[in-house]
Amino acid sequence: MANPKRIIIPAGYMGSGSSVVTDLMSEIEGVDTKSGTFEFVFLHCPNGVFDLEDKLLIGNNAVRSDEALHSFEKTMKQLYDKKYWWVGHYNTYIGKEFWPITKEYVKRLTDVESDFYWYYQENTNARMFLKLCFNRALKLLTLNRYKPKKVLAYEPMRLSFVTPDEFYAASKEYIYKLLNLAGYAKTSTVFDQLLLPFNLFRFDNYFDEDAYVFVIERDPRDVFISNKYYWAKNGESVPYPTDVKEFCKYYRRLRAVEQPADCERVCRIKFEDMIYRYDETVDGIFEKLGWDRATHVAPKTRFDPDKSIFNTQMFRKSKEYEAECAYIAQELPEYLYDFPYELTHGNQEVF
Repeated sequence: MANPKRIIIPAGYMGSGSSVVTDLMSEIEGVDTKSGTFEFVFLHCPNGVFDLEDKLLIGNNAVRSDEALHSFEKTMKQLYDKKYWWVGHYNTYIGKEFWPITKEYVKRLTDVESDFYWYYQENTNARMFLKLCFNRALKLLTLNRYKPKKVLAYEPMRLSFVTPDEFYAASKEYIYKLLNLAGYAKTSTVFDQLLLPFNLFRFDNYFDEDAYVFVIERDPRDVFISNKYYWAKNGESVPYPTDVKEFCKYYRRLRAVEQPADCERVCRIKFEDMIYRYDETVDGIFEKLGWDRATHVAPKTRFDPDKSIFNTQMFRKSKEYEAECAYIAQELPEYLYDFPYELTHGNQEVF
């Protein structure tokens, strides 16, 4: 008997190891992980669905709704087909119908399209400037007989005064159309970073009971060491400060901005538990999803706890780290992992 179909959403805190969820899912029969660790950002990116929610449902007015709908549509178009933008290419990762579905969604949220315009549309850009210059030249050549159309950044003006029920119904339908297009219509599918820990309070408004979020946490000492002494030294851009005092201040604020999500389908897992309590933790994931553990047909072929263990207790590797990690332990004690034993190993074992 096949497992019930699920939407699987790995989420984490920038370097906390959320890819462990995708790796585990790739070992399970009937789960589509073809997108790998590609991050689906259209909900939470600037001018994404969540920004649209806030603009249309909090302090909305005519001009605000116009900006909201046009900014959303512009950003979705860029995600759809803008070349060389790594979070985009939705024409490939989701499908060619992404853009028609998006336009249909915007239309559903629009109450009125008007020829009226406002100051936001008159904010001159390079294209508009050239058009204004051209119009000015034609007016001079025709002795002001040429009457050009008003040059605007975009048109028409869109007005929307949707109710919360209307917005969430339209948005949920929009999201499921896109996820079905991307593979969920056929089988359980992983959508990496479709939600972030900071937007989980919105979860129930957008998803049915077939969606599950797995938030992966990791000991901040190892997060700090990975950022400063491995990724940064390899020339990679790192998301955290490399000064330990700034790191602790930033990390605490990062975690403090979360709003609680009271939903049993939001599952928090410690990265270290996937290693030091592997069987118990994996059993818990299968139980949460309502899946048969027998469908775990290729265990430890993509996520091998015996290998990943070397990405834990990194703070013990060198005397160089001692003072910084002691400071982290002092400032962020509630986020530390209680390791069952001490592990020491060389840098060459880290990957």
